[in-house]
Amino acid sequence: MAIGAHPDDIEFMMAGTLALLKHAGYETHYMNVANGCCGSAQHTAAETRRIRGAEARVAARLLGAKFHPSLVDDLDIYYERTTLRRLASVIRSVAPTILLVPSPQDYMEDHTNVCRLAVSAAFTRGMGNFRTTPSQAPVEGDVTVYHAMPHGLRDPLRRVVVPGAFVNTETVFELKQAALLEHKSQQHWLGESQKMSHYLKTQERFSLALGRMSKRFKHAEGWRRHLHYGFCPETAHPLKEALGRNCRINMAYEKGLGALD
Repeated sequence: MAIGAHPDDIEFMMAGTLALLKHAGYETHYMNVANGCCGSAQHTAAETRRIRGAEARVAARLLGAKFHPSLVDDLDIYYERTTLRRLASVIRSVAPTILLVPSPQDYMEDHTNVCRLAVSAAFTRGMGNFRTTPSQAPVEGDVTVYHAMPHGLRDPLRRVVVPGAFVNTETVFELKQAALLEHKSQQHWLGESQKMSHYLKTQERFSLALGRMSKRFKHAEGWRRHLHYGFCPETAHPLKEALGRNCRINMAYEKGLGALD
């Protein structure tokens, strides 16, 4: 299951890995916590919410993933109980074994708050005394949480973030671009709001940069495992098990050194 903040966040940093897991036989799920209603300078919030929801549904379909509706408006993603209960209900209904979530460090708090909410929601998956909305029975089983790379591949203080694992996305890069292209409403908005010359080129730039960082792949996505306590065994690394040679582990990172060995 991939959980992003806004429509198109999954396509930038997670979609390649999600597609490869689909090809490996996993049932895949796609969810943005916010509906994208602020992502336009041309349409009202209601119109933008409708447009971006439709775009996200098509993108999820292209990726072969089950779509889950958003929960809140843009900039209404807070680490609070109401949203946590709703997200925990979705996670219990899916019961993922692999959970792809945003980076704990990113350029805006919608992203980092989704990270916190998703991690906590997964942590409470088996807690019978934590009520979800709507009510969903607790589930058993391990889940390994992976954090995607931040936008720009840097933390908010401009420091480069080094992944603990690289996934080779060359064979699914065209699919990843096709999914991003479905977010047509964002071509103008991202150029105006974030000075992206073209959002497909930005996606490609991140992909190629991670490929170079991996020292093995042309296109890549980067991942860091969340600490295992309360989630899975210490040695669990299902991305590596599922993707084999298409997943390169950064052993220096695993040993706490950071740089690629």
